Parts: sequence; C-alpha cells; structure tokens
Amino acid sequence: MKVVALVPIKLNSERLPHKNILDLGGKPLCYYMTKSLVDVEGIDDAYVYCSDETIKDYLPEKIKFLKRDKYLDGNLVKGQEIYERFINEVDADIYVLAHTTAPFIKTETIQNALNQVKSGKYDSALSVKKIQTFTWYKGKTLNYDLEDIPRTQDIEPIYYETSAFFIFRKEVFTQMGKRRIGNNPYFQEIDDIEAIDIDYPEDFKFAQAIMKSKDVKEEEIRIWEKMN
Repeated sequence: MKVVALVPIKLNSERLPHKNILDLGGKPLCYYMTKSLVDVEGIDDAYVYCSDETIKDYLPEKIKFLKRDKYLDGNLVKGQEIYERFINEVDADIYVLAHTTAPFIKTETIQNALNQVKSGKYDSALSVKKIQTFTWYKGKTLNYDLEDIPRTQDIEPIYYETSAFFIFRKEVFTQMGKRRIGNNPYFQEIDDIEAIDIDYPEDFKFAQAIMKSKDVKEEEIRIWEKMN
C-alpha cells in the first residue's frame, strides 16, 4: 500500500504575500507542516507541488519537489484541479493532502489519522475542531431546543473542518466526483493550537505570539531540568 503526501504551495498568495516563506520562529512557515509529514511513519513519499523551484531552499530534507504548471497558481483555479493534476502524475493508494498554513499540527496527530485509514475501517480522514456550545444556523438553533436548554456538557457537539489535512484513498477522489472526503470519514480532533490556520496578516501575528510563548515555556522546562 503506497502512501503519498501532497503539499500544494504557491508563492504569490494575495491575502498574505509570500506567506509560505515568512519567518516563523526562525524557520519559514512551510517548514513546519512538511517536517511533520516526513516524520510520519507509513508515508512513502512527501511532495511539495509548486511552480517555483526556489521553494526548495526552504524545505526540510526528504521532501520531494514536483514542479507544477504555472497556470495552477491562478486565483480562480480550484483545489480539485490541483489535486487531480498531482494524482495523475503521482500514483498512490492513499493520499495525504496537507497545507502549510497549519504550522502547529503534530506529527502524532497526522499519524493517528493515517493509521485509521490504513486500517480499512475508514475511507478517509480529516482534521476537525470540536465545538460543544450553543450554535445557530440561518436564524435557528442548530444543536439545542430553545424550550429545553441543556447543560453545556450535555449539548450535542458539532465539528468544523480545518484545512490542516485530508487523507483519502485514491478511489474516493477518482470514483466519487473528485472528493477529498469519502462516505465513511474518520474525524481527527485537534486542539485549539493545532487548529490555528494562517491566511491573513493578523493570523500570522497570532502564530508568532504562540510560537514565542512556546519557546519561553520550553526554555523554562530546560532550566527546571538543569536545576533538578
């Protein structure tokens, strides 16, 4: 069973220019997700799919580079077209589609989701954030009754997709209308930090603050270990 990871990257992002190579904690943003992928057991090859070869200077070892058509950088090009081009070029049984905008995703999180799909119990997996609170949709309550308000801990949770990663068997894409989520997906819950997604300048500033706080905490742990 061949497993291939796909990380689509373009350098001409509009909302946050050059976001994939911006410095975050001493490394480019694109480094974190790609490094997590190469550390996952069971991924045979991990590719960055980009039209600009200069991206190779910002990637960790073991990541492969596959040059894509410049056309795919267009703002009106849908993700499905990018994925289809890649799948036509690189064959696999399972694909791990990941995005660099989620730098705090842990290797073990991806590992668990991949293991679930490889087990055969699920045809796909996706990163999700669990919300267990009172929610509304189109002017109506979504998960509770106004006349019978439950305790927060008893409320029916909802899940929203994050863009961190999607894992799917090839046939999910090729036989189900170019989908990245099948009919029997595994929901990989992620925590608040892992769910951080960087699209806008304010997102990046928030990520910088998180990174700085993590560095401070790690330094405190090192000092404590030396003293004890």
